Amino acid sequence: MAEPGRASRGDLSRLRSGQWLALTAGALVVAALVGVAVSLIALHNLTGARTAVVDRADPARVLSAEYYNGLVNQETGIRGYALSGRRDFLTPFAQGGRDAARARRALQQIADTGDVPRLADDLTTVGVRSTSWHLLYADPVVLSVRRGGSSSQAVPQLQQGKALFDDVRAGFRTMDQHLGAARADARGRLRRAARAAQWAVLFTGFLVLAAAFVASSTLRRVVTRPLAQLARDARRVARGEFDHEVAVQGPRDIVGLSTDVDSMRRKVLAELDVAGAARERLEEQALDLRRSNAELEQFAYVASHDLQEPLRKVASFCGMLQHRYHGQLDERADQYIDFAVDGAKRMQGLINDLLAFSRVGRVGAEHVLLDMDDIAAEAVGNLESAIAEAGATVEVSGPLPEVRGDRSLLTALLQNLIANGIKFRGEDQPRVRLSVAQADGIYTFAVDDNGIGIAPRYADRIFVIFQRLHPKEEYSGTGIGLAMCRKIVEFHGGEIRLEPEGADGGASFRFTLPVPEEDATA
Repeated sequence: MAEPGRASRGDLSRLRSGQWLALTAGALVVAALVGVAVSLIALHNLTGARTAVVDRADPARVLSAEYYNGLVNQETGIRGYALSGRRDFLTPFAQGGRDAARARRALQQIADTGDVPRLADDLTTVGVRSTSWHLLYADPVVLSVRRGGSSSQAVPQLQQGKALFDDVRAGFRTMDQHLGAARADARGRLRRAARAAQWAVLFTGFLVLAAAFVASSTLRRVVTRPLAQLARDARRVARGEFDHEVAVQGPRDIVGLSTDVDSMRRKVLAELDVAGAARERLEEQALDLRRSNAELEQFAYVASHDLQEPLRKVASFCGMLQHRYHGQLDERADQYIDFAVDGAKRMQGLINDLLAFSRVGRVGAEHVLLDMDDIAAEAVGNLESAIAEAGATVEVSGPLPEVRGDRSLLTALLQNLIANGIKFRGEDQPRVRLSVAQADGIYTFAVDDNGIGIAPRYADRIFVIFQRLHPKEEYSGTGIGLAMCRKIVEFHGGEIRLEPEGADGGASFRFTLPVPEEDATA
């Protein structure tokens, strides 16, 4: 008896699917090789027949005509020379000889291939007769005329030369007939080879198509259908029908795969309750983590806020001590009081900055469309006294675009970056430039100044909270400004970075903000 859930393997399960694929591929390869072999033989025959016509028979007829024309030119020239004694008639005689010799050499090369029947014999016959014409008529004419002139009795009779050249013409007629017959035979073989090549291509195509059809039918029966059935069963299990048993059919490896899938289904069914309990515990832990993070944020905010009142008292009384008793105690006491006042003020500034830093992303208005020109103007207005005191210039290359965000946070972002350009100034009059570029749905804002700049090795450190590059005696601040800038930019879905070298020799910051959807789709 077969086990429950298992179908009879039958003949298909005797081989693996890879073996079926190998058999099918082998059949296709054999069919293709047979077709290719038949096609190659046909193409070889076609090439030979074409060579016999194009490279042998046709050129032989052309060369035969050139050979004959060269001899005719010689015959015409020697006859004119015999009658008139003028040497200019020897020019066509000599040229005809060269043409005839060149054509004969080319014909001999074709005859040596053996592809043109009787060409070698015809060339021998024509050669013998043309040689006889030269020895018995042409050469004696030249000698006689040179010795005694055209009226010399030593000049052979013209009829004798004509008879000899008629033999040459007869030889050429015979050779031309043989060449025509050879050309007709070669063209016939070319037509037969072309038809054979066509049939070979058709046979190859039919053989490959038939083999492909048989292979496709075999693969569909032994591989595709079993895999499709397995896929349907697996999808039903994936949809949550864990009670559905996976059918087992097809080649041996597919049977094994089906068994494995069914075993996995049984394990999933058995462990489903365990997984549900684990998920519930995980959700409880995630909820506890979110609650803990919220409590930590609230604690940081409350702690910073509650430190304000006692710190204000310390700062107030230290200020009163400095105001009332300055100069009445010794110099060391005045110095201690100054240290206390300065420390209280710096602590107060640090707590204020911490409060502002903790509010980013936690306390704020809803994101709305904002005109960055208005944001920039507000930031510059907030820094009006610092700009006037330093004699700084703030250039806004506008118009700036509209973005979606929190007005107070974006104002603080630009205010911090512009204030840094004014604070960390060099010997020249401070100049801060704000510009923007758009690409791929992103606005990239640039804030460049001509100050002392920042070394590239500090490009990451400057965005970490409480990190300062200069002593507090040289430049005031808490080291939170750029960390707040990064938090504001990331809260709005962008990034901020320091460029390696500013356009004006100072610091160069770039921050990105996404283009609003209504502008991106416009």
